[in-house]
Amino acid sequence: MAPRAHVPYSGREEAAVLLLSDGSWIPGVRVESASFSLMIPAIVNAVTTAVACGRLDIVAVVQSRIFLPTEILYIQDGPHEKLYRVDADVYALKDGELPIPQSVYDPFVRVAKSRERNVENGIRAARSVAMNAYVPESHFPVGCIIETEEGTWVPAVNVENKDWNRVLCAERNGLGTTMSYALGPIRSVYLSCPRDPKGTSCGACRQLLSELAPLSTLWMDRGDEPPESSDPLTLLPGSFTGSSIQKRSR
Repeated sequence: MAPRAHVPYSGREEAAVLLLSDGSWIPGVRVESASFSLMIPAIVNAVTTAVACGRLDIVAVVQSRIFLPTEILYIQDGPHEKLYRVDADVYALKDGELPIPQSVYDPFVRVAKSRERNVENGIRAARSVAMNAYVPESHFPVGCIIETEEGTWVPAVNVENKDWNRVLCAERNGLGTTMSYALGPIRSVYLSCPRDPKGTSCGACRQLLSELAPLSTLWMDRGDEPPESSDPLTLLPGSFTGSSIQKRSR
């Protein structure tokens, strides 16, 4: 597996790895946006993937560069156990030996192959994964499933933090995981807001969807009503592509 960092503006390849208690590990890569403030740091990308999968047994974090102060705060304020600094680019549990790294963790949702029932299955899966959301501030869980053209289903949830600049919505969580696991084009996005059946993607998620999954179909859970469908470019007409910035940064 070769991570697919999305860095068309800075060209700065960055990666992080979370080691879990059983020796499996979760990758995270830097994902940039034409709207610079929406950039997903590698460490945030990896941690939110773990949360979406219900894997809070993180025993160590390694990054390809030294941690910034904001990233240290992010590591120390999450649903997982508190990690301590080992080196400038490593944090780990204070007590006990670390497991030997094994294979990459498989985060994907398994569903029966049935094109006709994909929407129904996708909404059901999004509702289920929403239970893993980490929302101590808003108490507003959101679940999302990203479906690739190859038929892989990626789970995602919203993950909050005391540093609100590091809060990540479910859709961006899923897009980040898709990049970290080097997956192909995105076919569909299934979104569920269990506490608000009329919920829809926020502006930040619409921007990232328009950049990273412009041809996908977004299916929104409507509770007892049929799911509503749209696409990123309809949800955010005239979205900023950043094409002129990419040309200047080369």
